[in-house]
Amino acid sequence: MFSRKKVAMIVGEFLGTAVLTLVVLSVAKSSIGIPYFVGLAAGLTVVVLTMALGLVSGAYFNPAITFAFWTARKIKTSKMVVYIAAQLLGGAAAYLLYTYFVGQHWQNSGHYEAKVLVAEAAGTFVFGFGWAAALAQGFGNSKAAAAIGGSLSLGVILASAASAGFLNPAVALGTRYWGWGTYVLGPVLGAVIGVNLYNLFFATDRQLATETAKPGKTTAKKK
Repeated sequence: MFSRKKVAMIVGEFLGTAVLTLVVLSVAKSSIGIPYFVGLAAGLTVVVLTMALGLVSGAYFNPAITFAFWTARKIKTSKMVVYIAAQLLGGAAAYLLYTYFVGQHWQNSGHYEAKVLVAEAAGTFVFGFGWAAALAQGFGNSKAAAAIGGSLSLGVILASAASAGFLNPAVALGTRYWGWGTYVLGPVLGAVIGVNLYNLFFATDRQLATETAKPGKTTAKKK
């Protein structure tokens, strides 16, 4: 049976991913929908959401990041599965809400292209690397939020040279760019490499605990 805390964590991931996807949709489909503005909007949204929900759920809002921390053994399997389900549902809900607002639907366009796969992987590598660094260095909530949001903006701008720059399978689902070989595999590969590379070579005595730390909580071990 779920406790109030566990329900809050799941709802937080659902709502956070839905809001992020809705913002990306609104900017990408607007007259200023160039990658630079999409990246800034996505990064700012993550900053605000991380400050609001970071201490509740961890503020992942991204199946690729969630899976990456699981591969680094920083999140339990059960939580990983539930979080990814909530995040994908959040992305789908955002699409339904946006299409209700604008009265229009789109066909899925996430077709495979090698350069799209590489671009999404490279951008999400930057995002995952920044995510791992923010947690391993024990940043406070606001500082961690800024670092994570900034990493996302940089990653989006980098990836946009050859892709839509979503770096998030849930956002790709909500924006109708779902593609297993591009907007799913690319972010997953990039996030896994980025998170594990930082933890393997750069994190020291302030590494994350076995259960993933949340922004605003230090994980340094007392000596």
